Amino acid sequence: MELVIPPHAIRGQNVRLDCNFNLDNVNLYSVKWYKDGNEFYRYLPGEQPPVQVFTLPGVTVDIHNSTERSVVLQSVNLMSSGRYRCEVSGEAPAFQTVSEHSDMQVVAVPEEGPKITGRTNRYRYQVSDVVRFNCTSSKSKPVATLSWFINGDPVDQQLLRGPYLEEQDRDGLQNVTLGLEFRIKQKHFKRGDMKIKCLANIATVYWKSNELSIEGYRPEQNKVPVMESRETRPQGHTHAEHILVRLFSDLFSVAASANAAQSRLHCGLPMLLVVAPLLRLLL
Repeated sequence: MELVIPPHAIRGQNVRLDCNFNLDNVNLYSVKWYKDGNEFYRYLPGEQPPVQVFTLPGVTVDIHNSTERSVVLQSVNLMSSGRYRCEVSGEAPAFQTVSEHSDMQVVAVPEEGPKITGRTNRYRYQVSDVVRFNCTSSKSKPVATLSWFINGDPVDQQLLRGPYLEEQDRDGLQNVTLGLEFRIKQKHFKRGDMKIKCLANIATVYWKSNELSIEGYRPEQNKVPVMESRETRPQGHTHAEHILVRLFSDLFSVAASANAAQSRLHCGLPMLLVVAPLLRLLL
């Protein structure tokens, strides 16, 4: 006998329970299904109709799609969780009976994926900065398991804060938050940026993640560009020559005045004696 029951089912979905059996050439007398010890489905091939359903909280049988070997539960809810047992009996005279059981948990998954909060509007950090983020998964039952990853690698437990649970609602659903705090090192920016991801999962039925991309700080990115303007001049010292022309003009004026003065004083000093020292100063 083989019982196939999913260990986890999502609230609101239909679930199929399979009971595979072999009676070794003995005719089938009955197949009965129980949840937590209470019968909710019976199949008797010798009767018409062969199917009989019993009311049980959390269990709604789809009669049209249920047979002697399988039972379909419609729109399971949290009360559908429990232990399910299939019992198969052969015809008289032996009425040989075999049974098997398995547990199923119905999961109320979060309505949205995990959210990362903190300074998420800051996308540029530098080495030695301290990063603090929170990841929150919305209400579920059971609560989601949260995990942090940096560049695809699981985060060391010492960097985690929490998890923190909020109060349950009337259905027993809860939010859960897991914090992350660490100091950035150069190794975190191997490819120029750092990927921080939060993953929320519940068993094998729910996997959702959220990711931030943080750019590494480069000093040149925050520098204001300085526009350096330089005047292009023809080859040579045009600017200096311009100054010399003006100085020579003033020089000759001074020299002429000096020459006139020496003529009046009859000192006999030539103009060159006045000009020469000035030329040496210029050159």
